[in-house]
Amino acid sequence: MSKIRVVVVDDSAVVRKVLTAILSSDTGIEVVGVASDPYLAREKIKKLNPDVITLDVEMPRMDGVTFLRNLMRLRPMPVVMVSSLTKGGAEITLEAMEAGAVDFVTKPSLGLTDPLANYGEDLIEKVKTAAAARVRRYARDVALPEVAPKYSADAVLIKKPASRSFKTSEKIIAIGASTGGTQAIKEILAAMPADAPAIVVTQHIPEAFSGPFAQRMNRISAMTVLEAEDGQRIVPGHAYIAPGSRHFLVQRDGARYVCRLHDGPAVNRHRPSVDVLFRSVAQNVGANAVGVILTGMGMDGALGLKELRENGAPTIAQDENTSVVWGMPGEAVKLGGVDHILPLQHIGPQMLKLVKQL
Repeated sequence: MSKIRVVVVDDSAVVRKVLTAILSSDTGIEVVGVASDPYLAREKIKKLNPDVITLDVEMPRMDGVTFLRNLMRLRPMPVVMVSSLTKGGAEITLEAMEAGAVDFVTKPSLGLTDPLANYGEDLIEKVKTAAAARVRRYARDVALPEVAPKYSADAVLIKKPASRSFKTSEKIIAIGASTGGTQAIKEILAAMPADAPAIVVTQHIPEAFSGPFAQRMNRISAMTVLEAEDGQRIVPGHAYIAPGSRHFLVQRDGARYVCRLHDGPAVNRHRPSVDVLFRSVAQNVGANAVGVILTGMGMDGALGLKELRENGAPTIAQDENTSVVWGMPGEAVKLGGVDHILPLQHIGPQMLKLVKQL
C-alpha cells in the first residue's frame, strides 16, 4: 500500500521539524517536502503532487486562508490547518474550514519534552482521514446570508429521578458532527427560519473555538445561535452549541428542557461527545425529538442515534457523497439507527418536515 505523501507548510522552522518528525514516525505517511511560505508551497505542490498539506494559518507574504482559497479554486486537495489556540487563530481557522480545509489541529506545544506522545496521535489520525476525504464539493464558497472507547456515555449521563415528569409539547432537534461538520452545520442553520424548533448541537471542537463558531453561526442564521450554558432554558428559535471540552446534555426540568454541561471523562475519545448529547435527548425528550448525524470520522454518535430511534425519534444521517468523511453517519447506518439517509442540502427541510409530524 502506497504511503500518504504530505507537504508541511509553516513559517517556523521548529514547527516544521516537529510536524515532520511526528508524521514520519508513522509507517503509512511520508513527508515529501516542507515550505516556509505559500509561494514556496505552491512550487512544492506543483513538483511533488502531495496527497495532503498541513498549512499554517498565519504566515508572512500571504496568509494561510488566502492561499487555501486559491488552492481550492485551482487545485482542490485535502488540507489540514495548523492553528494557534487564540481567539484570532480560532476565527481564521473557522474561515479556513469554510474555504475548504478538511480539518485542523492546534499548534504543537514546543515546551513539551515529548511532543510525539502528547500531540502526534491526533495529527496522524487527521492527516490519514484527510487523505481519504472528499474535498471537491468545498472547492468554492457557498453563498449564504450574513480506537476502542474507554468510557461509554453512561459515565456522563445524569441519572433520571424516580419522580413523575410533566408533559411538554416542545420539540428539539439534536445534531452531531465532527470532521467537515462546521460547514455542514452552517448550511443547515442558514436555512432555518427564525421560529424553527430548538436545536442542540455537539461538534467536536476545541474550547477556544466553540464560542467564535457559535458567533459565526448566529451571524448567518435567522435563529439565535448561542454557546450553551449550564442551566440555560432551551426554547424555540434558538440553537445551542456545545462548549469545547465539556459534555452537553439535555435535561428535563418540570415541563421545560434545560442545557446541562458536564466535565466527565472523554467518551469515544471526545469531550464534548455526540453520544452523550444524543442519549440524553433520547432519555429526556424521546419521541418529541429528531436526531441528525452529520459528516465525521469515527463512530461517536452512532449508538446515541440508535437509542434516539429506539425511543421513537425519527433520525437522519448525511449521505456518503456529501460527507467529507462518512465515518459517524456510516456507523449509525450499520447499527440500524437511521430512518433517512440524505444529501446535506435536503437535511434542513427534512428536519422541519419531521418535526411537524411529531
